[in-house]
Parts: sequence; structure tokens; C-alpha cells
Amino acid sequence: MGRKWMNIREKKAKTDQQTSRIYAKFGIEIYAAAKSGDPNPETNQKLKFVVDRAKTYNVPNHVINKAIEKAKGSDDETFQELRYEGFGPNGSMIIVDALTNNVNRTAANVRTAFSKNGGNMGVAGSVSYMFDSTAVFAFSGQDEEAITLALLEADIDVKDVVSEEDSLIVYGQPEDYALIRSTLESLGIKDFDLAEIQMLAQNEVELNESDLIKFEKLIDALEDDEDVQNVYHNVENA
Repeated sequence: MGRKWMNIREKKAKTDQQTSRIYAKFGIEIYAAAKSGDPNPETNQKLKFVVDRAKTYNVPNHVINKAIEKAKGSDDETFQELRYEGFGPNGSMIIVDALTNNVNRTAANVRTAFSKNGGNMGVAGSVSYMFDSTAVFAFSGQDEEAITLALLEADIDVKDVVSEEDSLIVYGQPEDYALIRSTLESLGIKDFDLAEIQMLAQNEVELNESDLIKFEKLIDALEDDEDVQNVYHNVENA
């Protein structure tokens, strides 16, 4: 699974450069998570998960706190989590996760992004069966054998632990995300390069230069939409 981390890292590096957009997207996600339950990360696991993710993207505390404080107000704005599936050029598959307060707007925007960039929307389940929901943690400065042993001793069903250049990557079951994180933190690991639940493709495809240009335009159009939180795909060289 090491190659998968390389793809994730490249995507995260690109995302990190788009600071204002990332802050805005996390602000909405934090607000929605806080609004769905107790606006306290210590008692709202969904909110804690989002806040922890935000910190790996260096989202400042004032952005996080502002979103939580907004959720404490009387605003009755509600958000829905949506998933769209579709196809790009030459066998490429795409999953789009959105968080929106206007379903009609988001559906129209996502459909337009696909149709104007050589893609096609699919029905629910048409793509996701080829992806696995996976907890992914990446960090540096740790011994692979020691980490693997600690996770096994915690009775965690780990998919894989691999070294990739200067990083150690742990792949686990999505339902074990909190347990994996707490186990790693108990070993003194506080700074994660990545701590996410990702949809990882079971098999990847490689596109030729022409198809890759079309595909990247499609992905950019989807990621530029303010309602889209995450875009996953099965293209190796994108």
C-alpha cells in the first residue's frame, strides 16, 4: 500500500497550498459536526475527528473555535452529507463527498463538473464497490517493528504498516480510527502528517497524457466547488 500513500501525500501537498479554501471547507465541516451534537470535541467524537483532521492541515485554532462558537448560536442552518459517484476518461473512477445546505445546488454543480470535463455521473454504488474505506496515519521518526507490535498488542486489526521514504504509514479499519490514534499517541506520537479515513482504490489505472489532462481538469472542477469536501479516484499518475 506504500504507493497509495505517495498518491495521498501528493494530493495533500497540493491541498495544503490552497490555504483559504481549506480553511473554509474545514470551517463548514466543523460547524456541521458541532451542530449535529454537543459542540465540545471531548464529548462529540464526530467533532473531535474533524478537529483532529483540521490540525493536520494546520488550520488555525481561531478558525476552529469560530466554527464551534457559530454552532452554539441560534442559527438553524443544517447540512447534509452526500456522496456522488462517477467516471472520468478511460476507466477512471471518482467518488465525491460533499457537505451542503442546498442539495439541489450541489447536485447540479457536481453533475455540471462531470459533464463539462469529459466525465459521467454514475448511480450510487457504481464506483464505491471498487474502493475500500481505510484509516490512514502517516508520521515520521518511528520504528516500524515497534509500531506494528504496539498495534497488535492493542488488538487492532491493522491492514498494513509500511515505511515509505522518511514516513511510516499505518493502514487500518475505519472503525478502528480512534483506537489506532489513541494507541499511537500513547507511544508519544503527536504530530501526524496525515490522520484520515480515506477511500482507497483496490486497483489503479494509468492514463495517457491526453486523458490525464482531461482527468485533472475534472478533478480540479470538482474540488473547486465549495460544497465538495473530498474527491477520491483510482488514477495512479494523478
